Amino acid sequence: MSTQKKVVVFDYGFGNVRSAERALARTGADVEITRDFDTAMNADGLLVPGVGAFAACMKGLKDARGDWIIDRRLSGGRPVMGICVGMQILFARGIEHGVEAEGLDEWPGTVEPLQAEIVPHMGWNTVEAPAGSELFAGLDADARFYFVHSYAVHDWALEVHNPAMTAPKVTWSTHGKPFVAAVENGALWATQFHPEKSGDAGAQLLTNWIGTL
Repeated sequence: MSTQKKVVVFDYGFGNVRSAERALARTGADVEITRDFDTAMNADGLLVPGVGAFAACMKGLKDARGDWIIDRRLSGGRPVMGICVGMQILFARGIEHGVEAEGLDEWPGTVEPLQAEIVPHMGWNTVEAPAGSELFAGLDADARFYFVHSYAVHDWALEVHNPAMTAPKVTWSTHGKPFVAAVENGALWATQFHPEKSGDAGAQLLTNWIGTL
């Protein structure tokens, strides 16, 4: 019996879906690019890419019913992974050019302009992953990942007080001020950088995600 995992790259008009498809296919996954509701709901893993403006991505996602799909999958413990703006929209809100837009509110926090001398943050950078990270398993501490963004979350606001609940694992990077580079929170994982453009390190990271499906 095949153990190949079915992964959907959600196509809502705001992501580098082809590069994500190729990177996931190299892990051995069965990958499909689609916005079909049932296919996205039933896949072993759902990858949500994102490029462009926060508000536009949110509108595109809602038009494709992606917000509902993500919520339903997570309610059932079904894995979802967001990349770049696909990570940013998981937070409560985003502020671009002084305009605030609502996100999916899976995590509290605000996506805001990077606080750095040079913006956008474009190129390779290291990250600081927490102990026990499954996402960064097998990767050296000096592994570098490819970033392209002008906005980020600078403060992690979710606190877990119930000892029976596992606190999210938050990975940080620094460009000017430290910002959230990745999150592992139960079935919901996300990266601010582009693993599909991050060479061998990104391939290992995607392999790690596929291995949890």
